[in-house]
Amino acid sequence: MAAIRPPDETAMAAARELQGRLTKPAGSLGQLEDLAVRLAGLAGRCPPPVPSRPVVAVFAGDHGVHAQQVTPWPQEVTAQMVANFLAGGAVVNTFARQIGADVIVVDVGVATPVDDHEALWGRRVRPGTADLSRQPAMSRDEALAAIEAGAQVAAELVAAGHDCLITGDMGIANTTPAAALIAAFTGADADAVTGRGTGIDDTMLARKRRVVAEALARHRPDPADPVGVLAAVGGLEHAALAGYILGGAAARVPVILDGLIADSAALAAVALAPHAVGALVAGHRSAEPGAAVALAHLGLSPLVDLGLRLGEGTGALLAVPLVASAARVLHEVATFDSAGIADKGAGGDTAGRDNAGRDNAGRDSAGRNADG
Repeated sequence: MAAIRPPDETAMAAARELQGRLTKPAGSLGQLEDLAVRLAGLAGRCPPPVPSRPVVAVFAGDHGVHAQQVTPWPQEVTAQMVANFLAGGAVVNTFARQIGADVIVVDVGVATPVDDHEALWGRRVRPGTADLSRQPAMSRDEALAAIEAGAQVAAELVAAGHDCLITGDMGIANTTPAAALIAAFTGADADAVTGRGTGIDDTMLARKRRVVAEALARHRPDPADPVGVLAAVGGLEHAALAGYILGGAAARVPVILDGLIADSAALAAVALAPHAVGALVAGHRSAEPGAAVALAHLGLSPLVDLGLRLGEGTGALLAVPLVASAARVLHEVATFDSAGIADKGAGGDTAGRDNAGRDNAGRDSAGRNADG
């Protein structure tokens, strides 16, 4: 946490200035321009590095709240899906192969033993959490151990040469603690942030919402104590993902968030170290209602909105080429000067102006600032 610093304002200013000289109308790349500036601030230089070695870490754990019938899936599916990840047969593996990303699985709390595998990183804190509707999900020491495990994974991956960290998760019933975390950190109503997860019916959704609301009323988690919130109503993979985010921010590499679980973990990470938000990229907007609430609280705009709610890291993987493209523009696109193209103010030429007639400094044709 001590290594997590605010974005480099000099690098960000240089990126904005460079954007204004590239052979395109000002603002024509929309959100990618803002992302390029943020990447420069994170790296501390302009142009920022183009991510070339992405890796997704799928943090896996089980949940005692499963006993409250908040999902129709049996708990042993967590371990079965971990085996599927390791065999390369899941959607996350397919999407990772498409972009050349590595996939590792981190066992921080799977209740069922998982066979050893070269891509399985054993960081088990305990075999699943307690039932958060009845007692704290874990002790404070266990939450800290999971955070530290995630931070160590991030540090080891960066040391191995990975320059883009992607969040992944697996844990049957893990959208229930995610909803509780989002409500705790944002102050949103439990019903507003609790969704259908794996596709539950109305009866089970009502039960799930009641479980989240009762857990919050029982534990009264204080957002000023992020570790305490994670211990009371979080999951082991949520805590480990928070550590993973902190580790990525400390190493000043981009961390691409997947869906609901990662978004809830990001709230904890940023509560612990506010400047960690500078490393975060919202890969996509999950269809789960809590995800939009969490991203709004973090001030992040998602790059992709496809109605996804699978988890695993799938939506974040789809966003990796967009992140790379945002950085690559600053490396490869010619400037007006280098390309010999007339820029704004050159004999009335309209090069360098957008469709509304604004130039690269945001002024309209009469010299007024477009923002008034």
